[in-house]
Amino acid sequence: MKNLKEQTEAKIAAGRSAKPEFMKGVDDVINEAKAFEQGKNAIKVGQKAPKFELPNPVGKLISLAALLEKGAVVVTFYRGDWCPYCNLQLRALQARLSEIHELGATLVAISPQVPDGSLTKSEINGMDFIVLSDQDAKVASEYGVAWEVPEFLLDHMRVDRSLDLEKINNGNGSVLPIPGTFILGRDGVVEWRYVNVDYRTRSEPEEIIQALKKLS
Repeated sequence: MKNLKEQTEAKIAAGRSAKPEFMKGVDDVINEAKAFEQGKNAIKVGQKAPKFELPNPVGKLISLAALLEKGAVVVTFYRGDWCPYCNLQLRALQARLSEIHELGATLVAISPQVPDGSLTKSEINGMDFIVLSDQDAKVASEYGVAWEVPEFLLDHMRVDRSLDLEKINNGNGSVLPIPGTFILGRDGVVEWRYVNVDYRTRSEPEEIIQALKKLS
């Protein structure tokens, strides 16, 4: 079975073949973002992670404090269930979820999507980890991974994908999280992290597993 990096690279290659001009535009946007060090303000290893209380798909509030009482927490920010790269990542994490649980950790996935009836039907919400809604990207901002999406990508979402982000995210139509993942110890301190403004690349589940082993 291919690992997440191989699956992601295959999807990128397919995109370059099908829409070379668009993918070139994405490359330019990502390179510009990297030049301006987007994501440089993400919380760092050794820092205390901001606390949060966010709704799950049925509107129940879930707090980080309550999760930390049970053990380490893996917090991953994703753009939404409409993002194919996010789906690849979360499927890969779902496949290793039993190992994450065996190491005493809880996996939490956070996106700006509004918790409504349609969200509960998504593939992501059928998975066995906690899914939370950060509609105004406030928590993403506190973690330093909120990104004002360039107009080039917003136009692609509107025109080519027929995505209405304002509706999907209940009013937030331009700010999405950088796909960052943080491992928090029981004390809420960041023990490991992966942050990359290029939304096409993600941390490998194996890296998360190894970091949790060191923590335990």
